[in-house]
Amino acid sequence: MTVLHLADEREAADLAAFLTRLLRYDRAAAVRLQAAGTALAVFGRPPSFEVLAVRTAALAKPYERGLDVTLDATVSAGELLESLDERAATAAVPAVVTGPPWAGVLPPRTGWRPEPGLPAPDALRAAVGAAVTEFRSRTEELVPEQRGRAQLDAIGRDIWSRQLGGTRLPLRAAHAAYALGFLRPGTGPDDTGLYSAGPWLRLRTPYGSVAVRHAAPGLGLGVSVR
Repeated sequence: MTVLHLADEREAADLAAFLTRLLRYDRAAAVRLQAAGTALAVFGRPPSFEVLAVRTAALAKPYERGLDVTLDATVSAGELLESLDERAATAAVPAVVTGPPWAGVLPPRTGWRPEPGLPAPDALRAAVGAAVTEFRSRTEELVPEQRGRAQLDAIGRDIWSRQLGGTRLPLRAAHAAYALGFLRPGTGPDDTGLYSAGPWLRLRTPYGSVAVRHAAPGLGLGVSVR
């Protein structure tokens, strides 16, 4: 059995919190793990947000299993959470599962360039709060026979596809960052950033990143990680 040795209890607790939040949105969630040296990256896709969430963690010692010096596996998020021992700061890597389609399309590791125009963290949180209030207000105005899934989804797409400030980043990316604990109160402007690499945009915070992928021009597919 492969065991990951995290740098300390805090790293283990933060990873556990991230997995718990993912499972809140999808009880059958899978995550893709990549480890090399003393860095671990955990990728997940909460279905409600249509974004890719990335949580990194420091390892106490370089990853190594036999002659393999890197790890790349898609596993059950629930099983990984169950294997986490926060006090010992260890996690056993569960058996590999058949990965969902998104797990085969990850953002690049290099080539990221800063993008201007990202609002400050407090403005991002305020925008998310205002959007949630608007969604509730608009859905409450619907008569009962109009409150079908199609109508609710249409309202959601209208709100969460809006771009933030002067950027191409959709509002749902900030919503995901907030819901997953990445956009915490006390996070300052110097702690967040927006970056691009090819068709990808990435909202980075000290606690994790949210990435979205733009579809090819002219396809009318909006932003997706499919």
